[in-house]
Amino acid sequence: MVTGTAAGAVLIAGTLTGCTDDSSGAGTRDAKTAIGIDLPRDDSDFWRSYAAYLKAGLASQGLNTVKVTESHNDDAQMRANLREFEKANAKAVVFAPQSTQHTEEIFFDLFAHRINAVSVDTEPEHGEVYMVVRADNVAYGTKACEFLGKQLGGKGKVAELQGALTSINAYERSRGFAACMKSKYPGIQVIELPTEWKGDVAATKLASTLAANPDLNGIYMQAGGVFLQPTLDLLQKKGLLKPAGQSGHIAIVSNDGIPQELDAIRKGSIDATVSQPADLYAKYAIYYAQAAAENKSFHTGPTDHNSTIISLPNGLEDQLPAPLVTKDNVDDKSLWGNNIAK
Repeated sequence: MVTGTAAGAVLIAGTLTGCTDDSSGAGTRDAKTAIGIDLPRDDSDFWRSYAAYLKAGLASQGLNTVKVTESHNDDAQMRANLREFEKANAKAVVFAPQSTQHTEEIFFDLFAHRINAVSVDTEPEHGEVYMVVRADNVAYGTKACEFLGKQLGGKGKVAELQGALTSINAYERSRGFAACMKSKYPGIQVIELPTEWKGDVAATKLASTLAANPDLNGIYMQAGGVFLQPTLDLLQKKGLLKPAGQSGHIAIVSNDGIPQELDAIRKGSIDATVSQPADLYAKYAIYYAQAAAENKSFHTGPTDHNSTIISLPNGLEDQLPAPLVTKDNVDDKSLWGNNIAK
């Protein structure tokens, strides 16, 4: 739970217009609560959706944002953007470090400038963080394993399209998937394919894997926003894109919950995805940024928005819910992928 304003009070609404990129601090802005926001990347449907929700939330709340920047998955650009926030006297920043093993210098610099940091989706492994807003990524891998294991009856071969293993998200998903497979489905062979979160790399490695393993009967995609279309295109080209229920169908489970994944589940092209809550990431990034700028405090335990705040070695993390989506619940209106333009 939180002290101060209830977390559920921040609403995502409005349009993309009116989001400021002005660092002048003019008008009614309060320099004491100024926040800086960096969008980490725009190369996947998931991150583009997150950006849309975030900008809509900023516009509807009329927040004092000193600047909204984009770092395009470039660590050097992200650091440059953060320096701009420091110069603009931001009191809190929202960003998503992609190389999570190399964050100590970034956070030390923010701390020196008395700036609180809110990290979205990624868990910085070094340096003090005010709040991490994400879901349990080990659970992503575990849910994917349990679903595929049941689909395959505990036997077969599965290709795992991993992200960048320098990212905590990729190796936590990989760890959860591997541990579950080892303990529950030892009869399934997992073929790990690191991809650096790149769709073309995933397609190339999957093509080689299919050539060497024509009996492959499962695929786990750690990021549908990056891997979905390249994977479906490859399977279609090779005549392997059989709908669920038909002989020869390759069972596929993904992570993200983008509209395209939900459509693919409806068509039977893939079987499931874990819905990573882009809407809630944006909603609570905004909430915690406001709280951080005002030096509000939080503690571990259940929240009033169906999540749990846990303690990290270097801060706190609000673990938001991320449901498994299958043909049975794909039309659920509460899923963010059913409520955003494709």
